[in-house]
Amino acid sequence: MKYSIALAVCVVLALPVFAEDIPGEGAPASALLIIDIQDFYFPGGKVPLVAPEAAADNAAKILASFRAAGRPVVHVRHDVKDGGAIHKSVAPIDGEKVFTKSEVSCFNGTEVLAYLRELGVEQLVLVGMQTHMCLEAATRAAYDLGFECIVIGDACATRDLTYGGTTVKAADVHASTLATLDRTYAKVVDTKTFLGEQ
Repeated sequence: MKYSIALAVCVVLALPVFAEDIPGEGAPASALLIIDIQDFYFPGGKVPLVAPEAAADNAAKILASFRAAGRPVVHVRHDVKDGGAIHKSVAPIDGEKVFTKSEVSCFNGTEVLAYLRELGVEQLVLVGMQTHMCLEAATRAAYDLGFECIVIGDACATRDLTYGGTTVKAADVHASTLATLDRTYAKVVDTKTFLGEQ
């Protein structure tokens, strides 16, 4: 009888340990979606961005936070041959899912959505490259599919764009994209703010 009571007490005391992975009471199940942080976007690559190292460093901090909390991490890479490897700063480890895409949106032509649904994910934290392309496309698609989205603005990077003889600086491309997403498709925050809320 004493053994049974002791066993029951141990089971009850163990329950909070499994609850630690939950960000907070009533908080949605969250996953990190890392988009296209690949070698070809870094110096020496085919499409070097502006300050990709700083963005990748911040993405690595977000990644470390998710790993420490035991929360799901999903890596997405674009299907390119030269420089197509995921950058070492956010390289996947065993148990982390990696999807390869050939379209701008990682939800187009992949099993990303099915995987997230299988995990019961309701909230996506997004980081990646390029801000105005695959990161933006993923955020808009995710919102339309019913996910709550958080974009870590300083964990994304882009490049100068030229159209009709006018060159738009990367900083302006980045800012205008985030401004469009913020409060409409996503909550946009910086790395320090996000980590401080965890």
